[in-house]
Amino acid sequence: MDPESHWQNIYAEKSTNSVSWFCAHDTPSLAILDTLQLKCTDPIIDIGGGASTFVDDLQQRGFRDITVLDISATALDAARARLGPQSGTIKWVVGNVLDIDLPKRHYRLWRDRAVFHFLIEAKDRAAYLDQLKGSLVAGGDIIIATFASDGPERCSGLPVVRYDADDLHRELGKDFALMTSRKILHKTPAGNDQWFTYCHFRLSGGAHDERSV
Repeated sequence: MDPESHWQNIYAEKSTNSVSWFCAHDTPSLAILDTLQLKCTDPIIDIGGGASTFVDDLQQRGFRDITVLDISATALDAARARLGPQSGTIKWVVGNVLDIDLPKRHYRLWRDRAVFHFLIEAKDRAAYLDQLKGSLVAGGDIIIATFASDGPERCSGLPVVRYDADDLHRELGKDFALMTSRKILHKTPAGNDQWFTYCHFRLSGGAHDERSV
């Protein structure tokens, strides 16, 4: 089954608050976000945002240039329905991050909670990084979360690649500075424990791309 059909089926068969990755608020991502001192007009893209509430929290913080990208139109429809009239200010994009046309050197923040770890082929990870480097401004920030090295080996019937912070840094390469990292325990709606690695990276070339201490 192709990726689009797979994720369309997942969201058609399950409610958005029963999928294993559901959380009422992505607190670790928000904690990193709140350290970045972004302007409300800075462009932000949520990769694989689907029906996540991260977009709600961005709006509540006053951000006005938000793009949510997901391969599942059903997931994005669920988020739009939840937000109601407020959804009209969001750019909703259906597509695969590996090959969709993204604006060049545009986004100030790229957030990805649990897309990258599904890229088990090296060519797909390379395509992802090309998109990331091409669409992020110099000095732009990345919040990325994957299953930790002792996290699940599969999710939603698909194999994943597990990472610790050093693994992720090696994958992203020398153009990215690792600013912070944390290992986070996620409790699924079914009550299962899943360990995640959360990292904040910064793309070199900007005025504030020095490594934090």
